[in-house]
Amino acid sequence: MCRSSEFDSFTAGEGFRVAYAGHVFEMANMEAPDLAQALQESAFAAVFPPEILQSLAEHARWKHCPAGTVLFREGERSDAFYIVRSGHVTLDMCLPARGCTRLITVGPGEIVAWSALVGDGRMTATATAADDAELIELSGGDLLERCEAEPQLGYQLMRRLAAALAKRLLATRLQMLDLFSADATSGGGTAL
Repeated sequence: MCRSSEFDSFTAGEGFRVAYAGHVFEMANMEAPDLAQALQESAFAAVFPPEILQSLAEHARWKHCPAGTVLFREGERSDAFYIVRSGHVTLDMCLPARGCTRLITVGPGEIVAWSALVGDGRMTATATAADDAELIELSGGDLLERCEAEPQLGYQLMRRLAAALAKRLLATRLQMLDLFSADATSGGGTAL
């Protein structure tokens, strides 16, 4: 997890707190970077109208993760839903007979932790910051409640989520083809 001993999250508003190396710094006279603008610039949220972007920004916070930071592990429950602002996050799945396999690497504008919006919030992969990453974090539970109250938001969000899931499904299928092809050439299985 992105730990407060490294960096803490902060929310938009009148200043913010940063924790680094066990010390908390209050930045009362500084504004947090504009979350609404960051959302508008992201490929995932750019389709939302300005009023929805502003509303989302009011419930979002920045999350800074140094390279190598594990955001969540496969099988854990998490309410956090992320949009990558900068850097890259790898998604790995561990299989008993094969060990851990990289499924995909996502970058700016893409999402991480869609499971917080679908099902019971149990993560289907392990997410690790491949390099220093800046993420926009939203609560999956809060976002789902807002989707119920604002059907247009829910419709747009689920359309964007479906597109991201389709990309992940394709990446997983290609990864499986690579695994089975490797088995077939080594005599360990059959190719699809």
